[in-house]
Amino acid sequence: MNSPITDNVLHYTAFATSPHGGNPAGVVLDAAGLDDTTMLGIAAALGYSESAFLTPGPDPDDLRSCTLRFFSPEAEVDFCGHATVAAAIALGEKLGAGNFDLHTRAGRVPVTVHEEAGIPKATLTSVPPRVYEADPADVAEALAALGWAKRELDAALPPKIAYAGVRHLVLAAATRQRLADLDYDFDRLLALMRRLDLTTVQLVWRQSATVFHVRDPFPVGGVVEDAATGAAAAAFGAYARRLGLVPPDARLTLHQGHDMGRPSLLEVTLDPGQERIRVSGTAVRLDPPLR
Repeated sequence: MNSPITDNVLHYTAFATSPHGGNPAGVVLDAAGLDDTTMLGIAAALGYSESAFLTPGPDPDDLRSCTLRFFSPEAEVDFCGHATVAAAIALGEKLGAGNFDLHTRAGRVPVTVHEEAGIPKATLTSVPPRVYEADPADVAEALAALGWAKRELDAALPPKIAYAGVRHLVLAAATRQRLADLDYDFDRLLALMRRLDLTTVQLVWRQSATVFHVRDPFPVGGVVEDAATGAAAAAFGAYARRLGLVPPDARLTLHQGHDMGRPSLLEVTLDPGQERIRVSGTAVRLDPPLR
């Protein structure tokens, strides 16, 4: 970590209650003096899948309104759920629990922070989500890059592209074993994702009516896999609702990161009559930070 402002970076792991789980993120609460090159350099030095950089929002006198930007080690990302949770909890620790109004390149993302069992928890409300058809040829290329056969997919959860701030290709495995065995062609999948403007490929296995296990390859960020992906969780909520897989008032539980040794828990809430998806999770400080 050789950034000149390393001391100003807060380190959190999101969607976990222990430093040994979740997805780590760097948070810079005052990034007003940083240009894009510097922020990207800090994110690369940290090596986390994304880091969050905060500047004043549209009303600079409102400390609970912030502009939030996200950088992976390779590029800026329009929206990142786990870094949003980390940033909101960092704000909550500084300003107190309550509501925050965060403005991202994908749009406005309200977040509420409260404490649950002594651990801070944040609930973000996504931008309006969308679900698109996936071209069969693109799905075939994704399967080839993953080393998956078409017969290994769950026919009840067809491939789609889902969006809740950024785009994800959703592919559902028929078995937990298929999901666990992830050894993909990094460069081949990266090329496809860049062509389709995908942030992750969300690989899913359905355990029960509302419980899912997920994995998210993230080669466009220079990271093999995300341990917890809040943006993809929101997009998956929209996917599940569009396909009628769950009731309109469902609360979904997503387990992620277990196959990486960093277990994460993401809660996805659908509200009848509400287009946007809510994603909730805890976050804890990393002290010392991961190396």
